[in-house]
Amino acid sequence: MKKIIILALALLTVAGASAQKTEKAAKKIITTVFITDIDCEGCTKKIYDNFYGKGVRSVKCDVATKSVAVTYDASKNTPEGLKPSFADLKVKVVKHMSAEEFEHYKQHHSHQGHSHGHHGHKH
Repeated sequence: MKKIIILALALLTVAGASAQKTEKAAKKIITTVFITDIDCEGCTKKIYDNFYGKGVRSVKCDVATKSVAVTYDASKNTPEGLKPSFADLKVKVVKHMSAEEFEHYKQHHSHQGHSHGHHGHKH
Protein backbone atom coordinates (compact mmCIF):
# COMPACT_ATOMS: atom_id res chain seq x y z
CA MET A 1 0.00 0.00 0.00
CA LYS A 2 2.83 2.42 0.81
CA LYS A 3 4.31 1.85 -2.65
CA ILE A 4 1.00 2.81 -4.29
CA ILE A 5 0.80 6.03 -2.25
CA ILE A 6 4.42 6.91 -3.00
CA LEU A 7 3.86 6.17 -6.70
CA ALA A 8 0.71 8.33 -6.72
CA LEU A 9 2.55 11.20 -5.04
CA ALA A 10 5.42 10.90 -7.51
CA LEU A 11 2.97 11.05 -10.44
CA LEU A 12 1.24 14.11 -8.96
CA THR A 13 4.61 15.84 -8.52
CA VAL A 14 5.57 15.15 -12.15
CA ALA A 15 2.11 16.27 -13.37
CA GLY A 16 2.38 19.46 -11.30
CA ALA A 17 5.83 20.24 -12.71
CA SER A 18 4.51 19.71 -16.25
CA ALA A 19 1.62 22.07 -15.61
CA GLN A 20 4.02 24.76 -14.36
CA LYS A 21 6.17 24.42 -17.48
CA THR A 22 3.06 24.75 -19.63
CA GLU A 23 2.03 27.92 -17.79
CA LYS A 24 5.47 29.46 -18.26
CA ALA A 25 5.41 28.56 -21.95
CA ALA A 26 2.00 30.25 -22.23
CA LYS A 27 3.52 33.74 -22.27
CA LYS A 28 1.83 35.66 -25.02
CA ILE A 29 3.77 38.73 -26.07
CA ILE A 30 1.52 41.23 -27.84
CA THR A 31 1.62 44.87 -28.86
CA THR A 32 -1.22 47.25 -28.16
CA VAL A 33 -1.15 50.71 -29.72
CA PHE A 34 -2.62 53.56 -27.71
CA ILE A 35 -3.75 56.70 -29.53
CA THR A 36 -2.93 59.56 -27.18
CA ASP A 37 -2.65 63.34 -26.97
CA ILE A 38 1.17 63.42 -27.25
CA ASP A 39 2.36 66.17 -29.58
CA CYS A 40 6.08 66.71 -29.02
CA GLU A 41 9.38 65.03 -28.24
CA GLY A 42 9.06 66.15 -24.62
CA CYS A 43 5.94 64.00 -24.31
CA THR A 44 7.73 60.99 -25.76
CA LYS A 45 10.72 61.47 -23.45
CA LYS A 46 8.38 61.57 -20.45
CA ILE A 47 6.83 58.27 -21.57
CA TYR A 48 10.15 56.58 -22.39
CA ASP A 49 11.61 57.60 -19.02
CA ASN A 50 8.63 56.80 -16.81
CA PHE A 51 6.21 54.31 -18.38
CA TYR A 52 5.69 51.21 -16.27
CA GLY A 53 3.48 48.16 -16.20
CA LYS A 54 3.64 44.52 -15.24
CA GLY A 55 5.00 42.43 -18.10
CA VAL A 56 5.94 45.46 -20.25
CA ARG A 57 8.77 44.61 -22.66
CA SER A 58 9.05 47.80 -24.72
CA VAL A 59 7.42 51.14 -25.47
CA LYS A 60 7.62 53.01 -28.78
CA CYS A 61 6.21 56.51 -29.31
CA ASP A 62 5.36 58.26 -32.59
CA VAL A 63 4.42 61.94 -32.36
CA ALA A 64 3.20 62.07 -35.99
CA THR A 65 0.45 59.53 -35.29
CA LYS A 66 0.13 60.41 -31.57
CA SER A 67 0.63 56.73 -30.87
CA VAL A 68 2.36 54.76 -28.14
CA ALA A 69 2.97 51.08 -28.94
CA VAL A 70 3.39 48.97 -25.81
CA THR A 71 4.69 45.42 -26.15
CA TYR A 72 3.90 43.29 -23.11
CA ASP A 73 3.15 39.81 -21.81
CA ALA A 74 -0.63 39.41 -22.14
CA SER A 75 -0.60 36.80 -19.38
CA LYS A 76 0.51 39.56 -16.99
CA ASN A 77 -1.36 42.65 -18.19
CA THR A 78 -4.14 44.04 -20.38
CA PRO A 79 -4.70 47.30 -22.28
CA GLU A 80 -7.00 48.45 -19.46
CA GLY A 81 -4.32 47.53 -16.93
CA LEU A 82 -1.77 49.72 -18.73
CA LYS A 83 -3.96 52.84 -18.84
CA PRO A 84 -3.12 53.99 -15.27
CA SER A 85 0.52 54.44 -16.32
CA PHE A 86 -0.61 56.93 -18.97
CA ALA A 87 -2.85 58.71 -16.45
CA ASP A 88 0.03 58.97 -13.97
CA LEU A 89 2.07 60.68 -16.71
CA LYS A 90 -0.87 62.98 -17.54
CA VAL A 91 -1.14 61.50 -21.04
CA LYS A 92 -4.70 61.14 -22.31
CA VAL A 93 -5.56 57.85 -24.05
CA VAL A 94 -8.14 58.39 -26.78
CA LYS A 95 -8.38 54.71 -27.77
CA HIS A 96 -6.34 51.54 -28.06
CA MET A 97 -6.06 48.82 -30.69
CA SER A 98 -3.93 45.90 -31.82
CA ALA A 99 -0.83 46.57 -33.92
CA GLU A 100 -2.68 45.13 -36.95
CA GLU A 101 -5.66 47.43 -36.41
CA PHE A 102 -3.28 50.36 -36.04
CA GLU A 103 -1.79 49.75 -39.50
CA HIS A 104 -5.30 50.04 -40.95
CA TYR A 105 -6.05 53.08 -38.75
CA LYS A 106 -2.89 54.89 -39.98
CA GLN A 107 -3.91 54.46 -43.61
CA HIS A 108 -7.28 56.07 -42.96
CA HIS A 109 -6.21 58.81 -40.54
CA SER A 110 -3.19 60.28 -42.27
CA HIS A 111 -2.37 63.87 -41.29
CA GLN A 112 -0.47 64.74 -44.42
CA GLY A 113 -0.79 68.26 -45.70
CA HIS A 114 -1.45 70.05 -42.44
CA SER A 115 0.37 70.73 -39.22
CA HIS A 116 -0.83 70.05 -35.73
CA GLY A 117 1.87 72.02 -33.95
CA HIS A 118 1.58 72.56 -30.21
CA HIS A 119 -1.84 72.63 -28.69
CA GLY A 120 -1.05 75.00 -25.87
CA HIS A 121 -0.16 72.64 -23.07
CA LYS A 122 2.82 73.10 -20.79
CA HIS A 123 5.77 70.69 -20.74
